[in-house]
Amino acid sequence: MPAQNATILIIDDDQLHLTLYTWILQAQGYKCKSALVKSASVDLPTDTAIDLVLLDYRLSSSLSSTDVVQQIRGQFASVPIAILSELPWMPDDMRGHAVAFINKGDPKRMVEMIADILQGKAS
Repeated sequence: MPAQNATILIIDDDQLHLTLYTWILQAQGYKCKSALVKSASVDLPTDTAIDLVLLDYRLSSSLSSTDVVQQIRGQFASVPIAILSELPWMPDDMRGHAVAFINKGDPKRMVEMIADILQGKAS
């Protein structure tokens, strides 16, 4: 069961991924915002509070995921960040920035992890 009125910001460099993750999470009752990472920028939403950020790790951009984390922290200082990746484990450079690692390709596990994070159960 989603946290009441939880809004998730999904950040990815692929519009199709943004659409798919939005559909999956909205079907679970979450509100979603998305931010497309472009070749050298990402426009984060300014019109809403965010409860959780899902950030793609590997970006086809001059921006790295750590660059995007710095932008997130500038706007949403204490919002938890979960990393999405096809890698089998949390990348070392994200360990100090993210509260969770979610492997791409397992939507059921993604939904479970998001619920745990929002309920304060993720470690």
